Amino acid sequence: MEKKEIISKLPYCKPFLFVDEIIKIDEDGVEGEYTFDENLDFYKGHFKEKPITPGVILTEVMAQIGVVCLGIFLLNENFNSNISIALTSTNIEFLKPVFPNEKVVVVSKKIYFRFGKLKCEVSMKNQKNEIVCSGTISGMIA
Repeated sequence: MEKKEIISKLPYCKPFLFVDEIIKIDEDGVEGEYTFDENLDFYKGHFKEKPITPGVILTEVMAQIGVVCLGIFLLNENFNSNISIALTSTNIEFLKPVFPNEKVVVVSKKIYFRFGKLKCEVSMKNQKNEIVCSGTISGMIA
């Protein structure tokens, strides 16, 4: 499956699509990137004087690239629009802020994929190659 085809199958659209490009993907993991547009609505109030990206949005970026894109790839021909995707658990540690217009790279390594549950070790790096957050994310694909 082509990288652009995987992105087109994501069940999200702007302004809630947080995948710009899949850099590489195989049965063991995925690497992708996203750039935070300074005009995203949440920057207007988080925080008033110095906007930063909320942790819940960082988690969503990690989940979309690190779990959903990988899940679509692993299902390959068996993936269709009737499939439901749900986040089941996260354990993320936040280490550095992410600012408007910053590009991040998400690296995900599959821990397991069985019985429709995909669990991954996921990290996000900034443009200085510093880890800004990392942890585990699990999701169900049914």
